[in-house]
Amino acid sequence: MRSLVRSRRALAAVAFTALSSACRANDGVPRSPRPVEAREGSKVSNFKKPSDEELRRQLTREQYQVTQHEGTEAPFRNAYWDNHQAGIYVDVVSGEPLFSSLDKYDSGTGWPSFTRPLDPSHITTRTDHKLVFPRTEVRSRLAASHLGHVFDDGPQPSGLRYCMNSAALRFVPVERLAEEGYGEYRRLFQEREESSSSRTAGEGPSRTAGEHPSRTAGEHP
Repeated sequence: MRSLVRSRRALAAVAFTALSSACRANDGVPRSPRPVEAREGSKVSNFKKPSDEELRRQLTREQYQVTQHEGTEAPFRNAYWDNHQAGIYVDVVSGEPLFSSLDKYDSGTGWPSFTRPLDPSHITTRTDHKLVFPRTEVRSRLAASHLGHVFDDGPQPSGLRYCMNSAALRFVPVERLAEEGYGEYRRLFQEREESSSSRTAGEGPSRTAGEHPSRTAGEHP
């Protein structure tokens, strides 16, 4: 397992170097002091994507480069690769709910990785031929923001690794879900808490086959 993590880190460095060189043409995008705030949950469905000029003003340079020009941020030097807080990740442009901390795991790549999206209908995929081998690009459905790529080397039960860019995401802690319009997702965390309590009271810490383990700092699937 350690050799796999080392290999992924080496590949991440190579991929980042190659993609960074391809993105330098847009490096002059001005920085913004703050990212776009996610829209309230009730307004996401009515989202209208801002113009390119507005996005340049609203997003930081890295957010704009990643979401609008398929850029790739540096591994291990981004906001969420090592984030272990409970909550969900939404599109930094539209506020679309995309991923949950319940499905996040340490892939060893230096980018936030998930086994599945919150709702498959919130994302779209297409084949990317930018490197020497084809990859499956992942975008948000409403804003068409470039998020990252999905690979078939993830842990079970999905076997998938959604390797995302932190710059394309905004994290909403579980205690702020209702306040920010994502209250419907609070039940996912309540169900996990109830399930954990039942196991502790009954069969102890063991889990059934195919169930995701709880994500803790430093844990690798």
